[in-house]
Amino acid sequence: MSVMLKSLARIVSGGVRLATSSASRVLEPAGRSELNLTKLATVRPFTRSLWMMSKNGGGHRPGFLNSNQHIQPASCGCGGLHTEGDKAFAEFLSDEIKEEKKIQKSKSLPTMSGGWEVELNGTEAKLIKKADGETVTVTFNVNNSIPPNFEEEPEEGQKPSENEPEIVSTPNFVVEVTKQGAKHSLVFDCHYPEDETGRGEEEEEGDTFAIREVSFQPAGDDDWKETSYTLNTDSLDWALYDHLMDFLAERRVDNTFAEELMELSTALEHQEYIKFLEDLKSFIKC
Repeated sequence: MSVMLKSLARIVSGGVRLATSSASRVLEPAGRSELNLTKLATVRPFTRSLWMMSKNGGGHRPGFLNSNQHIQPASCGCGGLHTEGDKAFAEFLSDEIKEEKKIQKSKSLPTMSGGWEVELNGTEAKLIKKADGETVTVTFNVNNSIPPNFEEEPEEGQKPSENEPEIVSTPNFVVEVTKQGAKHSLVFDCHYPEDETGRGEEEEEGDTFAIREVSFQPAGDDDWKETSYTLNTDSLDWALYDHLMDFLAERRVDNTFAEELMELSTALEHQEYIKFLEDLKSFIKC
């Protein structure tokens, strides 16, 4: 009897230890998880609150976050979906297009003086001028032509519009000079230096653009050869550089040309941006 009582006591004691140990193992991970979530919320706050993006600000959950919202298949035959988020996106684009058209200076592009013929192909523009047995072709593309804005935040009491700089397109452009009977064209790779585009009116006037590289390429060949020698102007003698700039100026590629090209590029870039917004809106709305 004594042996049976001792065995029963050991079984009961073991059961209590097992229950206590199991409860401890169950509760411990929950405690660690709760601690980790608190720490994570402190280290990585959710800075862009979709709740605050609700248009009415009334405090209820935006429609495109509701799990019970109905997503209807497109009835326009495009095979896509029409969601509340798409509807809000399209409304935003409509407002954005209206604002961009308000600040658009003109629906028509500015003209270039000096007898240049302008050919447009989407974001690419080609300016052509023929005179005295020579053909001068200038090519540029407005993509990635807007310099990044590193302006400081407006000071207290200052309106944002007072601090916003005007958006100006300053594309790299290539000048190709071809002579009759010549097998090669002289090609200039040009750009707008950052310190020149931001120059004030009272500062001494310099060159609006600069030559980065010069090379000879096969005349009439769109695919330039990488094996052709390319002259980089970074370490070029200034006398030679000045002669190259004079060579372009005598063919009407000068400061006036560069400023007009900048105006044309800015207008073309803005036109293409508005068209992109309109195409995006049509795609979203299907």
